[in-house]
Amino acid sequence: MKDMITIVVRLTVSCVLAATVMGLCFIFTSNAKKHNEHIKEQQVMYELLGYKDGAEIPGSLALHEVYRYVISSSEKQSIGYVVPQGHGEETGFIFVNIDLNGVLIETKPIALSESEVLEAETRNKAVLAAVGPGYEVSFADQTIVVTDNGKRIAYLLGGKFQGFKTFVSVMLAVDPAFTLIGMEILEHEEDPGLGAEIEQDYFKNQFKGKPFEALKTINVVKAPIPADYLKALNGKVSEGDILKFREQYKDHDIYALTGATISSRAVSNGVKGIVTKFSYRVNVLDKVLKEQQLAVSF
Repeated sequence: MKDMITIVVRLTVSCVLAATVMGLCFIFTSNAKKHNEHIKEQQVMYELLGYKDGAEIPGSLALHEVYRYVISSSEKQSIGYVVPQGHGEETGFIFVNIDLNGVLIETKPIALSESEVLEAETRNKAVLAAVGPGYEVSFADQTIVVTDNGKRIAYLLGGKFQGFKTFVSVMLAVDPAFTLIGMEILEHEEDPGLGAEIEQDYFKNQFKGKPFEALKTINVVKAPIPADYLKALNGKVSEGDILKFREQYKDHDIYALTGATISSRAVSNGVKGIVTKFSYRVNVLDKVLKEQQLAVSF
């Protein structure tokens, strides 16, 4: 009997130790994974802004994260933003709640540090506390406002939309006039050799430099890409010639991928939807920030 008790105790201790080790490994692995994902995401952002191949990023450049939420109750719905402050001694974050007509409901300070705001669960709890009981909050998306010496120079927009098979995840960079600076395909499951070509430069670069007016009505055409334009899209000509072709084709529709018109149209419609909806939302947010004279970092 004594031997059995000793065996049980030893097995119990062994299991506890093993569980502790596994738990610690999971925590460290999870944190490392999050860190790596954040580094990779930042690399994509800077590359979309033109800082590629180890180009030095100026110290005057700053990325400001804005988080959008849908706030719902049994009676109404509104849009809430977690916005960074940053003028003088005012730092931290504020919650800005706006109704569907673009009218301010309320603003509240949120006690989150720069590291805490990156944690979805912590941020969600802070937003829920800000809106109070009787409401549900649902995270919608994140926008990065890019400034240089305090002046806005770009927005970085993440988005996801239906492709031919599953969802396509992208990141877009647009300037303050909503002209497309660049696009990166982050994730997709389109068919290799067909729809998967959406990640190739000759397709993605067709969107580069498209002004907002062109993006709002952009479509795809089923025709071969002109040979000289194809060279420019693939970077096979001088930078000056690339800019000339970009100017020449900036108001044109997108040339569909051969045998993958559905994937091509999905990306075109997805980009159109992301940019047009964002332009409306950011204009509403800017209007409220200006009217309320709220000091934000961007």
